[in-house]
Amino acid sequence: MKGEVADRSVPSVQSQITFFYYHDIEPAERFYRDVLGFELVEDQRWAKIYRVAGNGFVGIVSGDRGFHQPRRANAVLLTLVVEDVARWYEHLKESGVSLLTEVKEMEKIRVRGFFLRDPGGYTIEIQQFLDPAVASRFV
Repeated sequence: MKGEVADRSVPSVQSQITFFYYHDIEPAERFYRDVLGFELVEDQRWAKIYRVAGNGFVGIVSGDRGFHQPRRANAVLLTLVVEDVARWYEHLKESGVSLLTEVKEMEKIRVRGFFLRDPGGYTIEIQQFLDPAVASRFV
């Protein structure tokens, strides 16, 4: 919970990067840079790292050079927490992105969101916490 102090004997973490692997990195590069508008902070040609927010990053990697190989089905979900789900939905729809669902509200967990697929087949969720107390933990 917010406000709890981590065990001081555990070394600290400075940031977080999630890496995705692609057969063709160029469509993924255009998607994360141009469609999602993420800032490119490191370009190693075959691997590129984009700032999502704060110290959270997503990296895209060419499958012929990376630690892992791309898979036909990727069992990973990247969730982007936003303030305006409807605005993101319209932006992505207008950009021709492969949308998997309409905007839905899950009343039991007080979340609104939708799912889409990136050029490499990874699923992304655009989500908004409707409970202000919960939402404040993710800012």
